Amino acid sequence: MTEITEYITNDFKAIDSQDSIAAIQEFFSELHFSHFPIVEEGVYIGSIASEDIETFESDKKASDYRFTLEGFFTRTNTMWLDVLEVFAKNHTNLVPVLDENNTYVGYYEIEDIMKFFHETPFLKEPGGIIVVRKPILDYSMSQITQIVESNNGKLLGLFISEADVESVEVTMKITLGAMNEIIQTFRRYNYEIISEHQEDNYINNLKERSDYLEKYLNI
Repeated sequence: MTEITEYITNDFKAIDSQDSIAAIQEFFSELHFSHFPIVEEGVYIGSIASEDIETFESDKKASDYRFTLEGFFTRTNTMWLDVLEVFAKNHTNLVPVLDENNTYVGYYEIEDIMKFFHETPFLKEPGGIIVVRKPILDYSMSQITQIVESNNGKLLGLFISEADVESVEVTMKITLGAMNEIIQTFRRYNYEIISEHQEDNYINNLKERSDYLEKYLNI
């Protein structure tokens, strides 16, 4: 599978802190970015928001509005799920990327990260979805894995899809096999089956949610 770092791009160079607001306003008017990175002597100092730039005085410089910059970023060794979280938390469609030495190396665009997400085996490979729920003090990831594999199933992925103070809901995708036996085994271990007879609908809903996230962040 493609490494997420292959999606780091420098199609447009970072804005310099000495660039004029007029030039930056023109830049945003021609492109769809919600934010764009600002560097000072090559060092990333934050991202300027397209919504803010509209209110700035055109004869000033980016450095004059340093206090408005947003400092979010990710690193070259950050896992893709954490990268996606940065996009979501900051309501942005572009995230700057720094290396371990805090050197600015480029940026990710949301369209590319969502493309990466859709190429993961969890969504791309054929299989069945099982969603189980159990009291938070009783569930065990290792037990869940053991139940699947003891019935000759193979996990393509699993994650905690919901959690509260009382219970945990775990979503897993399994290569097609002894699905009924796996479900019955979960029942014997007192797991509540949420997804029975809804496997196809659930994976479609997951794709729809990811599509919605992409549209929501594609500001």
